[in-house]
Amino acid sequence: MTTSINYEDKIPNNVDLSSDRRLQRALEGWQPKFMNWWGEMGPTLETQGVYLRTAISVGRDGWAHFDHVHVPDYRWGIFLAERDPGRTIAFGEHMGEPAWQQVPGEYRADLQRLIVIQGDTEPASVEQQKLLGLTAPSLYDLRNLFQVNVEEGRHLWAMVYLLHAYFGKEGREEAEGLLLRNSGSPDSPRILGAFNEETADWLAFFMFTYFTDRDGKYQLGTLKESAFDPLSRTCEFMLKEEAHHMFVGTTGVDRVVERSAALIREHDTLDIAPRGGIPLDIIQKYINFHYTVSLDLFGSETSTNAANYFTAGLKGRWQETRRKDDHRLTDDGVFLEKPAENGTWTSEELPALLALNLDLRGEYIADCETGIKRWNRIMESAELNHRFALPHPGFNRSVGVSSGHHVTPDGTIVDEATWQAAKHKWLPTSEDLAFVRSLMRPVYERGKIASWVAPPRNGINGKPFDYEYVHLA
Repeated sequence: MTTSINYEDKIPNNVDLSSDRRLQRALEGWQPKFMNWWGEMGPTLETQGVYLRTAISVGRDGWAHFDHVHVPDYRWGIFLAERDPGRTIAFGEHMGEPAWQQVPGEYRADLQRLIVIQGDTEPASVEQQKLLGLTAPSLYDLRNLFQVNVEEGRHLWAMVYLLHAYFGKEGREEAEGLLLRNSGSPDSPRILGAFNEETADWLAFFMFTYFTDRDGKYQLGTLKESAFDPLSRTCEFMLKEEAHHMFVGTTGVDRVVERSAALIREHDTLDIAPRGGIPLDIIQKYINFHYTVSLDLFGSETSTNAANYFTAGLKGRWQETRRKDDHRLTDDGVFLEKPAENGTWTSEELPALLALNLDLRGEYIADCETGIKRWNRIMESAELNHRFALPHPGFNRSVGVSSGHHVTPDGTIVDEATWQAAKHKWLPTSEDLAFVRSLMRPVYERGKIASWVAPPRNGINGKPFDYEYVHLA
């Protein structure tokens, strides 16, 4: 494997694919199926060229090239981070042993399942965002949408390579299945619930790329610690690309909040809907929804599967090597807050090994708080008293100890009637969604932008905002 990427092969790669003719033929047989999926389920809006970055190396510096690309001609490929020949397993019962270059037979099924679940999320988000190009607020934003989409497609390739290369006939069948499931399909939906939700407007897209792609960051971070070295190196490079997706979400919400604040100041009213802005309470409702749906992706707070994955060395903790414990967790404990039958919260001590999902969720929540602080600083700068907040982790949950309970954003446990009477204050209503969609009118003129969002402070790769990021068909 080299740091540079071979674009001479039919499938770009840095894994010396041509040296394994059987694997190369199998992946080249999957490639047209991927292209058919992209044609059917990828972006609806046709373009002549999009200013995209394409990976040319997996090294630390100068790893991407920027140029206008006809999207169907984008060169999706297989890129793994550089191998550390001295890498050892950092946790679990195999700690200290050399990292695995092949799949141990006893862990084959579990590793395959982890790869399939991760792989299933990648095309799902492309499917969810299929129509967004038709209502892009600017050419800059349209370009970012396409960048996210093509890289999610490449992340699918990353998981498909592992399935083909290391899991034989079953792996090839699972790779086929990744193209047969579709987001929101009643018959063959995507595996995880958040990836079957509709992304019908750009505020939802910004929230998705902030909250749900951030979940992806943490899931990839745990797989990067894996004792299975090809999976670790695959996820390490995926994280490099994933950073841009979260940037789109972070700065996207920044710009919505900034524009809404400016309209409030300009017209001296919180009622900015008639002025073409998104009211602050609707922004908060979108935060509440996308945050809590993303929390469900972490699974139940207690998990024997997660404990088994950790002990086996398949999936570690976020930044495992920086932890200051024994990396086995056999004697450690943590506390879990859970709803009690009397409508209060109770604390239960659990073995840390069973609460790994809770540990990862805690890292994620702390990261999400940084966005809230950013958006509240915009409020402060505009001299507005409103403050955004993350709801309680028990709010609006379908997975875990709070599922089946009605928890308000401040953490109060209420009955069904109270919840139904007040949930319109906390979650987007059909009227809220219809209003936001009414603002979604495309702006395809260079240097222009929709009324509900502020322009970015900087362009892409040093280009100005009014650069022609997309050549429309």
